[in-house]
Amino acid sequence: MALVITARNLTKSYGTLTAVDDVSFSVKKGEIFGFLGPNGAGKTTTMKMVQCVSPRSAGTLRVFDLDPEKYPAEIKQRIGVVPQETNLDPDFTCEGNLLTYARYFDIPAEVARQRTDELLAFVQLKEKRKVAIEKLSGGMKRRLILARALVNNPELLILDEPTIGLDPQARHLVWERLKMLQAQGSTIVLTTHYLDEAARLCDRLVIMDNGRILEEGAPADLVRRHAGEEVVEVERTDTVITCLKGLDVPFEVAGDAVLVSTDHAHDLARILLERCRPRKMLTRPATLEDVFLKLTGRRLRD
Repeated sequence: MALVITARNLTKSYGTLTAVDDVSFSVKKGEIFGFLGPNGAGKTTTMKMVQCVSPRSAGTLRVFDLDPEKYPAEIKQRIGVVPQETNLDPDFTCEGNLLTYARYFDIPAEVARQRTDELLAFVQLKEKRKVAIEKLSGGMKRRLILARALVNNPELLILDEPTIGLDPQARHLVWERLKMLQAQGSTIVLTTHYLDEAARLCDRLVIMDNGRILEEGAPADLVRRHAGEEVVEVERTDTVITCLKGLDVPFEVAGDAVLVSTDHAHDLARILLERCRPRKMLTRPATLEDVFLKLTGRRLRD
């Protein structure tokens, strides 16, 4: 399958700080590829290099088999970007933002008007076409930014925290639209802090921390590899921990709970009930969040 992005030993340094440290990855045509990681992991910095707005310090990077430092204009013509911040022009309406943006790509006025109509309908904002930006809700603004990123019919769509701050209904609408774009042949790269979003959308993803890639793969494969099929959560007490150590069962302490990854939750739960006698216990499917916290830790990041 054709590759849209190829990075080998990609590095970005700011003085003595290495924000992206010798990472390698590739993105296939037509897939949704995700970057996960805590704050400061290097996700956004990596995306900026792909978007041709930040030169790399070392390594190789190709987008559409072009070097972003040599062919930035050619690459930018073929990509769409949804930034993390809301940067719509407050002087224009919804319609005006899209029509004005189309001029940067030399899209003929008639074509731009038709595309604006189609995109406003696509993100369910057609009835808001004449509304000023300041009158829009946060969810409407995020959807309009997505529409703006699609004005030039991009082959590659890059989204930095696309559903940040959205309510569940708005998030699901954005997810639905991204899946529709993928079905139409678009390649999508996104960063997100929402692990359910990554699990639902991404065909493959990487987990980053401290500028490096810790793991790469399909979400379901990563869960099986690092967290098993299920997790047994038991209340954290000295008695339970002593009992688990006596059973030689690997476990992880998470706040007021003890987590045990397993492929046989029913059998393990029965043994724990008989021998450890916890007052509270539950079993659940293992998730990408279990993998993320196992690899990056539970310490709060600023």
